[in-house]
Amino acid sequence: MSLFKEKKSFFGRLSEKISDVIMARGEVDEELMDELEEVLITSDIGMDTTVKIMDKLRDFVKEEYVTKPENVKKGLQKIMTLMVDKGKAQKLCPETPLVILMIGINGGGKTTTIGKLAYKCRQQGKTVMLAAADTFRAAAAEQLVIWGERNGVNVIRHQEGADPSAVIYDAVQSAKAKQIDVLICDTAGRLQNKKNLMNELEKMNKVISREYPEAHRETLLVLDATTGKNAVSQAQEFSQVADITGIVLTKLDGTAKGGIAITIAEEYDLPIKFIGIGEGIEDLEEFDPARFIGGIFDE
Repeated sequence: MSLFKEKKSFFGRLSEKISDVIMARGEVDEELMDELEEVLITSDIGMDTTVKIMDKLRDFVKEEYVTKPENVKKGLQKIMTLMVDKGKAQKLCPETPLVILMIGINGGGKTTTIGKLAYKCRQQGKTVMLAAADTFRAAAAEQLVIWGERNGVNVIRHQEGADPSAVIYDAVQSAKAKQIDVLICDTAGRLQNKKNLMNELEKMNKVISREYPEAHRETLLVLDATTGKNAVSQAQEFSQVADITGIVLTKLDGTAKGGIAITIAEEYDLPIKFIGIGEGIEDLEEFDPARFIGGIFDE
């Protein structure tokens, strides 16, 4: 499935709303700006981010002597693309060995994303291993094992309730011994007890740093795009407990509002590395800012 064929459901009605506002006005005036501002705010683009976009748009209109409403649209597209474009930081580290910690709340698509990411790495000719370090949820390890079988990769797991860092330790030793290129680690997403979560992630990171100092590192936060502003607050909460290197935005095949991508990229300066656009094992795309924002503005 191509994300951009599904743009209507993906962006809600953002594309239509922007077009409606611009088509309805014959000139570029403050009323047009106010209406565009309202459209952005109702599309899950946060207030602070919307204010920044509109300030830049007003500057663009003045500097470029814009008199046609359709050219305002082009300026808006350019501004939003620059906001989500984080350059090289958007790419997953290509160096190996690589250890990826996957974080995020339960139900956000974390385990499914791990399966899809494992598939992507395997398609690139890399060897992959999975670590089931979410030992608090009974089904978590089982789900990971299913994804492991689908990808033909080993899964390191302990019994339910085990110390997550012990799972990471065993996985690191196994990955080193087998010279695995990419080790992807599932973690428990319990935001309700931030102190415990912080301690847990710190402990896991210490084990990796101590036992595998030569490994490259990524910490990816998985967010469900359909939850809108909740996803934005999760980005804030997890930023406080982990050194996030990138975002995976899932469930963009549903009724998601694409606006949250802009808010997260701008307000928390976090690069979006992947987007989940379906249930299939291949439905994880590398994030492309120009195509993503272009999806809002394509007629």
